[in-house]
Amino acid sequence: MLKKRKAFLTLLTVAWMILLATPSFAKSFSLRDAGPSLWIFMIIGAVIILLQLIPATILFFSFIGSVSTMTLRRKKVPGKDRMKEEEKMVLPGYGPLAVEK
Repeated sequence: MLKKRKAFLTLLTVAWMILLATPSFAKSFSLRDAGPSLWIFMIIGAVIILLQLIPATILFFSFIGSVSTMTLRRKKVPGKDRMKEEEKMVLPGYGPLAVEK
């Protein structure tokens, strides 16, 4: 039963494709009266394509920034402290605390 149904659907699809491909069923159309609607369609399509450039530029410059940061970043030297002695801040009361029980 299942094989007969698949064969019938395949035959029906092939027949439908043949009927649509014949010149008598093919519809002809003219672009003579499609002027304003064609221009509106093209303008809306161009706007949609241009709006895709906004996230594309954000992703592009994000990629460039991350790659340049990884390649141009200075390596940290473990024993070298970057702050000068004058820039270091001493916190008042910094030291061991006595805890009473």
